Amino acid sequence: MGTRYFLALFLILLVLGFEVRGDPVPQQEETASPALLTKVQESLLGYWDLAKTAAQKLYKKTYLPTMDEKIRDIYSKSTAAMTTYAGIFTDQVISLLKGEH
Repeated sequence: MGTRYFLALFLILLVLGFEVRGDPVPQQEETASPALLTKVQESLLGYWDLAKTAAQKLYKKTYLPTMDEKIRDIYSKSTAAMTTYAGIFTDQVISLLKGEH
C-alpha cells in the first residue's frame, strides 16, 4: 500500500517537472535573462515546497510509533556493532603497519 503513495508522489513530481518551461529569449536581451532565472527558481522552489509538504503529510499519515521504536533500536544496535568492528579493524591495521604480530 505504501508503494502506491510513492508512485502517486513520483507521478505528481513528474507532471510538475514537465510544467517548468522557459520562454525562448533572444540572445540580445541580456537583461531579461535574470528575470527568467528568477521565475524558474521560484517555480522550482514552489514545486519543492509542494512535494515536501506532500511527503510530510504522507509520513504523518503512515507514522507507526512501534515501527519507529523498532527502527531506533535496530539503528542503535547496528551502530554499536559497527563501532566495535571498526575498532577491531583499526587495531589490526595499526598492528600490521607497526609490524607487531
